[in-house]
Amino acid sequence: MKSRLLTVLAAVSVLFTASLPASAHHAFGSEFDASAPVLLKGKIVKIEWVNPHTWIHVEITKPDGTKEVWMVEGGSPNTLLRRGANKNTFPVGTDVVVDGYQARDHSEKRANARNVTFPDGRKLFLGSTGTGAPNPDEFPADKAKPPAK
Repeated sequence: MKSRLLTVLAAVSVLFTASLPASAHHAFGSEFDASAPVLLKGKIVKIEWVNPHTWIHVEITKPDGTKEVWMVEGGSPNTLLRRGANKNTFPVGTDVVVDGYQARDHSEKRANARNVTFPDGRKLFLGSTGTGAPNPDEFPADKAKPPAK
């Protein structure tokens, strides 16, 4: 009797747990610094269209002429598809301007994108809302700056 009750309880808990959404996704604030806006201007060198986030790799030229590649996190592929974008929207070699937020530790060449602006002036919102990220209408463009040397 006791083992049957334990089996039923285990089955119910498995079914209950399986019906809950996965919550392993990170919050914006755990990885990125909302007080460190960054402006990246460069060429796309790689695009990763993977879940849970897209990644655009942008090669920028620093003031001293050296180049570095930044990994820029965007929304999920599904979110970007709903906004009318797909991986072909980001051809390698395209000049872009990315405004976003630097990684919390400031040592990595990694950022979370808010917007990507293309050479023809099109602007695509790549960020996500409701994850602790700053309000998309309140990007402090006057405070955004190229990454430090």
